Amino acid sequence: MVTFSAAVRPLVSHLRRQLVRHATSPRITPVRRCNLTACSSKSVLSQMHPMWLGPLEVPGGDHQSPIDIAVKKAVFDSDLKPLESSYDPQTCQQIWNNGYSFLVEYDDTTDKNTLKGGPLQDKYRLCQFHFHWGESNDWGSEHTVDRRLFPAELHLVHWNSDRYTLFEEAVMEENGLAVIGIFLKVGKRHEGLQKLVDALPAIRHKDSVVEFTRFDPASLLPSNIDDYWTYHGSLTTPPLTESVTWIVMKQHIEVSHDQLAVFRSLLFTSAEEEVQKSMVNNFRVQQPLRGRTVRSSFTPFLAEAP
Repeated sequence: MVTFSAAVRPLVSHLRRQLVRHATSPRITPVRRCNLTACSSKSVLSQMHPMWLGPLEVPGGDHQSPIDIAVKKAVFDSDLKPLESSYDPQTCQQIWNNGYSFLVEYDDTTDKNTLKGGPLQDKYRLCQFHFHWGESNDWGSEHTVDRRLFPAELHLVHWNSDRYTLFEEAVMEENGLAVIGIFLKVGKRHEGLQKLVDALPAIRHKDSVVEFTRFDPASLLPSNIDDYWTYHGSLTTPPLTESVTWIVMKQHIEVSHDQLAVFRSLLFTSAEEEVQKSMVNNFRVQQPLRGRTVRSSFTPFLAEAP
């Protein structure tokens, strides 16, 4: 577990709505350049969010995310249980453009949206979900599989309600968070996603918030949630705390090109700013595995990668 300076801790109480802001720790961690061909092109790097274009004023560590998942190097673990999720669409509250992505937020004061099983020893509550995507369909996902990039990636963020009383506490602690990662692939229109896509024009600018209710996050899960990879990692936005059990689904979901185009119509900038900047390439570049083990709930030699 990483030890954080007192300068970072005041940020935590506001973390739910400020994951994209720089922490004030005096430690400096240099940006690690992307090791993927698509990400290393000058055109992509120049279009990335300013967060990633200079030194990061946040604590780093050896368990950072995202990573590349090498299918044949993943260790099959027969003890990994099936995931058990239970979501209540009535707890969906709002959708918010935070200047880096858009967040769909849920009431997490009770156990109405829970995740357990899989690699998890405790029960976790859903806090929010968000996406990362590229300016084209050639890249956009944060994780990769055998260096394969996807156009976008969905993250459902849960916190450990058995050990901690608030998200803001869990995000700083060991086994505090569990994030489901789901790859998006361009194909047929995703009916479950369309209600969300229809709401996005209302939050086109940074800091826009609108009411968004009765959305079932289960509608975004792939049909097979039993096959996944899991590893210990971090948030992929500052403060990059290494409190995350990542659960990356083997099976992707399909969305249409038009649906992704609406994602790309959002803006990093507020309505008051003179220069408007499209919200694209809002992903963090790949991080070294540094000796960590990626476990799989399935045998890779009996199933193909997504």
